[in-house]
Amino acid sequence: MPPSPFAAHRADLAALAAENRRRTLAPRTGIDFASNDYLALAGSDALREALAAGIEQGLPAGSGGSRLLRGNHEEHEALEAHAARHYGSEAALFFPTGFAANAALFATLPQRGDLIVHDALIHASAHDGMKLGRADRMSAPHNDAQAFGDRIAQWRAAGGAGTAWIAVESLYSMDGDRAPLADLAAVADRHDAVLIVDEAHATGVYGPAGRGLAHALAPRDNLITLHTCGKALGCEGALLCGPQIVRDFLINRGRPFIFSTAPSPLMAWLVHQALEIVANEPERAARLHGLVRHAEDRLAKLGLPASGSQILPIVIGDNARTMRIAAALQADGFDIRGIRPPTVAPGTARLRIAITLNVGTSDIDAMTESLAAAMATA
Repeated sequence: MPPSPFAAHRADLAALAAENRRRTLAPRTGIDFASNDYLALAGSDALREALAAGIEQGLPAGSGGSRLLRGNHEEHEALEAHAARHYGSEAALFFPTGFAANAALFATLPQRGDLIVHDALIHASAHDGMKLGRADRMSAPHNDAQAFGDRIAQWRAAGGAGTAWIAVESLYSMDGDRAPLADLAAVADRHDAVLIVDEAHATGVYGPAGRGLAHALAPRDNLITLHTCGKALGCEGALLCGPQIVRDFLINRGRPFIFSTAPSPLMAWLVHQALEIVANEPERAARLHGLVRHAEDRLAKLGLPASGSQILPIVIGDNARTMRIAAALQADGFDIRGIRPPTVAPGTARLRIAITLNVGTSDIDAMTESLAAAMATA
């Protein structure tokens, strides 16, 4: 028998299993402390009614082609025009996922001879986009604005003459902490750099009408923001917002945009309605912030620190113990997942507890009691 062409793949999976890092797909069960559906919009009556209204209007489920062919629909353009107004940018462009938007952005906009300085904890999709691009890239310590400036200054001193790009998240998905956006904007201004802010976990939750944490910086011509639509907005897709030249260049040079089938016009309609719902119902975010404060109080009684956001990481460290605690919580009826390397740094395996409007204070109380018991015995 010839050797299996998948022998190396089997060995890799076996190595992951030996380190308690092998992933499997798990069904959706238990009380939601795992999703990014922060405002409980994904299964809401409001979005179901909006979806029904879109279907009633005859909006197609599929686009039938790329945006540059016949796939461009008036609902795509209506959403983008609304998003630009909503987020205070000159223009916007709709992508099918946040991953696709980051891949297109970083692979296309920074040019050969440019430098991207990115936060050490930035999304994997940004890393993949940078690998596809032509610009040099350099990591900066997490949330250290001074280090970003130092990296650019060192690059300039060594002869760097292109454009510098600063890439960060406004709210980090595994730590729940915020970027020092005002300081980073000042660094961008001093160094004639472009600031790219991934608002994935802040969109809908922070800022006036859910506009995100970077909204306080707008409008400015050296700011690009990414707003994913599959988290607090309860839909799918992502909106890249920034200067008109960014939209135009991505339409002409962004291969992930040019050669992808356009997102569903029905989804574009639904995202548009979700933006309206979030803007018109600020009580959703207010209730979420109240639940976060309640959860932080409960965790404080267990001696566990707060992140200051709806993402509450409980760092355990050991991979196996993390998964044992997660399994105990799941057995008690709480959907809480363990996060292991390489998603997080080695030695920082954790529980990622997400607070959403899918739970109430009694759920949080019961969950923290179960957490305390699981951590004491695992």
